[in-house]
Amino acid sequence: MTDTRPGDPHRLGATWDGQGTNFAVCSSAGAHGGDVTLCLLDDDGRESRLPMTADCDIWHAYVPGVGPGQHYGFRASGPYEPHRGLLFSPGTLLLDPYARVMRQLGPRRAACLVADPAFDWGADRRPGTHWSRTVLYETHVKGISATHPGVPPALRGTYAGLAHPAVVGHLTELGVTAVELLPVHQHFSEPSVLERGLTNYWGYSTIGFFAPHAGYSASGDAGGQVTEFKAMVAALHAAGIEVILDVVYNHTAEGGPTDPALSFRGLGNDLYYRLDPADRSRYVDTTGTRNTLDAGRPEVLRLILDSLRHWVTEMHVDGFRFDLAATLARQYGYVDRLAAFFQLLYQDPVLNRTKLIAEPWDVGAPDSYQVGRFPAGWAEWNDRCRDTLRDFWRGRPVVGDLARRIAGSADLYAADRRGPDASVNFVTCHDGKTLTDLVTYERKYNRANGEDDRDGTDDDRAANHGVEGPTDDPAITALRERQRRNMLATLLLAQGVTMLSGGDEIGRTQRGNNNAYCQDNALSWYDWSAARPEPVAFVRRVVALQRAHPALQGRSFLTGRGGPGAPPDIAWFDREGRPMTTERWEDRGTRFLGFLLAGDGVDPVTPEGDPQRDDDLLVLLNADAEPAEFTVPGRAGAVYRLVLDTAAADGAPAGGGALTAGERCTVAPHTVLVAAAPLPGAAGPPAA
Repeated sequence: MTDTRPGDPHRLGATWDGQGTNFAVCSSAGAHGGDVTLCLLDDDGRESRLPMTADCDIWHAYVPGVGPGQHYGFRASGPYEPHRGLLFSPGTLLLDPYARVMRQLGPRRAACLVADPAFDWGADRRPGTHWSRTVLYETHVKGISATHPGVPPALRGTYAGLAHPAVVGHLTELGVTAVELLPVHQHFSEPSVLERGLTNYWGYSTIGFFAPHAGYSASGDAGGQVTEFKAMVAALHAAGIEVILDVVYNHTAEGGPTDPALSFRGLGNDLYYRLDPADRSRYVDTTGTRNTLDAGRPEVLRLILDSLRHWVTEMHVDGFRFDLAATLARQYGYVDRLAAFFQLLYQDPVLNRTKLIAEPWDVGAPDSYQVGRFPAGWAEWNDRCRDTLRDFWRGRPVVGDLARRIAGSADLYAADRRGPDASVNFVTCHDGKTLTDLVTYERKYNRANGEDDRDGTDDDRAANHGVEGPTDDPAITALRERQRRNMLATLLLAQGVTMLSGGDEIGRTQRGNNNAYCQDNALSWYDWSAARPEPVAFVRRVVALQRAHPALQGRSFLTGRGGPGAPPDIAWFDREGRPMTTERWEDRGTRFLGFLLAGDGVDPVTPEGDPQRDDDLLVLLNADAEPAEFTVPGRAGAVYRLVLDTAAADGAPAGGGALTAGERCTVAPHTVLVAAAPLPGAAGPPAA
């Protein structure tokens, strides 16, 4: 085992070749007069220290006879001079930034293991769903199955639990096409959270960018987590569901510069982190976590891109959502659309085919908010859509902005020649209140987090509809249920990519907590015992409606214009059924918006190149407390079949129902109606 020789510096991490293992790690120790030692640990914790060879900042060694399951780490010697940004700590066994397997030994202790990459992927195929047809479902690996009665207890809260037919069947029943998983990279909880007796449940505190989090494995933590993760991906792919990972490359779990070194800090604090030029003992912090990775350095860029490629090529994931993505573009301190990070992703033949989603902001800088400013090839979380939908349904005067969001948010994305699919539309997500809480609590209730209610936003744009918290009043309960349906329906009817927050379909509540990042308990887990069939049926109906109609899957922005002899692709109407006027758009009392999507105004071909057309779709949104008497617009003689009515618990219009052009109809208060009319000469509408 001690018969070492120089290794291959191009293969970072621990790579087993069947005869031995190549070890390589990037460290700036040599540049400061130090070196790096490979440490192999036996089952009793005894340590064998082996020398490594340096090529520039890459330290490497090849050890024959070492294979999968071997525990290892590194020690890096060099000066400890905080004023220079140097924090070498040779007494600390350091984790490998490229470790494929990490075994968690304690709250902030882990061991690296040599991985066995073998896995039979069989006939696994990536679903390859076009952006325009994508419906995302954001969820937590543990939370979705932790209490699911259909999942065996031993599998609950694990990768295998998410892959279980009871969970996959629920997802396919809803009609979602992709899961967006909260962080699954190996992560630690922050010391301040542990001191309060809590843990970082969400996982936005990465320590291993190549390793699946061991805590989500039902197969053990000695490599079983890798195999189990791959099996989960294969099961979801077999059901036609893509896997998107929420990834955190903007900071690490090492905390502030005075916290103990775990990996990066001990290997090269000056290499991995963005140091304050005025005081190199401090970090520039645009993440709110007390450290920021320096994505302007080639070593860090390589780490990020190698990690992304690993998850695509070895783990078969389909895309990524980048936490605080603006930080990754701060190559020169400010957000730069020409940053190397963007350019390398754009050119990479593996990564430029994946789905890339930005959380388009970070914190603590004047240019932190970057919605609409990411380059081609990127989609973005559109919080403007979130806020506008919430405001409209709580009675605020936002009808003009609502129309912009429904039409695809061209004001944000058209200037860069992107389309509606650059906008990831959502009304709720992990960060904030659940949909049920959004209509139940106007205030936040975060005391359980142990931060005296200082954490979490103070402006949820929520409405309690008369009573703060749960109530037995049937009228308030019915209104809250309807408002949930109204927001979901409007979300699915807007052009762009829909993202649902997992558990909203079963009425998940966090009892008003709008920052449940540290609540690894029943407050965050899905309560399947409280699930009722009608809300699930409603989500299934409205998702099916979107997926059935090309008019709701546009790849071009709606403009209000039409072709020769054709009606406009979208026409807007007031509460009487008259075309919207400037006066109506600017009237702060407007709480109603109708629009008509022309079936012959859709993209003329599918993404595959086949010809397509659609029904005319009439959508009526009444956020007022009073009914609206509406004159139905449309082509002469058009008869619209009602396909959605949020007055019904499952969204199914009573008795089918029909609306005829030129006739009057009543739109009940706090209601969404959707109706479809076949184009003249068409055989009939597609199934909804």
